[in-house]
Amino acid sequence: MSSTLEVFDELAPGPKARRSRKRIEAMPPEATLPPDHAGINLGDFYAHMPSHQYLFVPTRELWPATSVNGRLPAIPAGPKKKIRPSDWLDRNRPIEQMTWHPGEDMLITDRVMQVSGWAPHAGATVFNLYRPPVEIEGFANLAQPWIDHLYRVYPAEAWHIERWLAHRVQFPGDKVNHALVLGGTQGIGKDTILEPIKAGVGPWNWQDISPAQMLGRFNGWAKAVVLRISEARDLGDVDRFAFYDHSKTYIAAPPDVIRVDEKHLREHYVVNTMGVVITTNHKTDGLYLPADDRRHFVAWSEARREDFSADYWTRLYGWYASSDGLPNGGIGHVIAYLRQLDLSGFDPKAPPPKTAAFWAVVQAGESPESGELRDVIDQLGNPDALTLQHLIDSAESLRMLSLADELKDRRNRRALPHRLERVGYVPVRNPDADDGLFKVAGRRQAIYARRSLPVAEQVRAARKVS
Repeated sequence: MSSTLEVFDELAPGPKARRSRKRIEAMPPEATLPPDHAGINLGDFYAHMPSHQYLFVPTRELWPATSVNGRLPAIPAGPKKKIRPSDWLDRNRPIEQMTWHPGEDMLITDRVMQVSGWAPHAGATVFNLYRPPVEIEGFANLAQPWIDHLYRVYPAEAWHIERWLAHRVQFPGDKVNHALVLGGTQGIGKDTILEPIKAGVGPWNWQDISPAQMLGRFNGWAKAVVLRISEARDLGDVDRFAFYDHSKTYIAAPPDVIRVDEKHLREHYVVNTMGVVITTNHKTDGLYLPADDRRHFVAWSEARREDFSADYWTRLYGWYASSDGLPNGGIGHVIAYLRQLDLSGFDPKAPPPKTAAFWAVVQAGESPESGELRDVIDQLGNPDALTLQHLIDSAESLRMLSLADELKDRRNRRALPHRLERVGYVPVRNPDADDGLFKVAGRRQAIYARRSLPVAEQVRAARKVS
């Protein structure tokens, strides 16, 4: 990095500048820097070179040069010379990239983040936007009220839930490769269970979004240790599948790196370590989950709001706020409990157990049309590959005329791949065609093959049809 003296040489060359330089060299280093200005100084900023803006460290926000120069005094560079703070930052505190990575230092040197992960690059500096949580005092042996509430709401699934949450607190930089689905009726305390965890990972590392936001363009919420998707429910037949497909990228790794697109900011890469929690009050018209899903642990509570006394929540939240004279009360105790919880029996990379609630959600997602499609495919002899026309012809031969008309309706074509996936068939891409389609009877068509087949076998089966 260039020093203030080198900047001064460029701004004021010549013999007179050299005499001034000697004076500066004789001064202690801190004398070349301006004094603190209302608690804000040069040490609070880094120059983000790609955007030529300046990162204010306490808030992780980017400032334009005019704001930095207006907030900080000019820097002495000799008896009669001064340089702008933004110019000094460009030379002395540049960063080539920003990322978000729990477990790394604030400044990551000699590496850059790419779509495939870290790559060595000598001299580069990456600023880590992650901020660790504030340490909160507590005692693990005093966390019983929270433990009792968790086991009261989810008695069968509590063991897995508390270890999933403890992993987020203990290892924010590691990925849990499945989401936590917390279901049940309103007013039973699903969010109450999660309240201490928000403080445990740091409120700034916790994000809350809706299913619609998950499907949107901007994904700044990917910079999270825990991402809560609230009130997941039926978004329409196509959007339920779109939500499932889209969320897979964030729930499990790979991908190990996510490209983040935030409004008014340059796109940048962050590590995929977020743990996803989905809360829902709807079992039958909520999430879509296929039977072979490996990314969701589903817990469903049979508790009802009426099961809790009128003062239950007042007492529990009062304990959260203050307990044993500690300013953070029971929340600190819960965090201490999760920090010391033994995770030796919890594998964050393994597929989660398939609970009774999981199978209930799978069954609820099975539409009546799925049974009809299975009958049509059975009539075809459960072939390795088939086309839409095969399905239509089979439905007509079985006199399932309403199903045949539905398959013929072009407005339903977008939902067809998802409906076939439910019954075990997936679209096959033609590797020899730019559009990925096969020619069948002189027309370009999509071909669907049995999902259980290896990809190479799927392609061979599709070519036999074409």
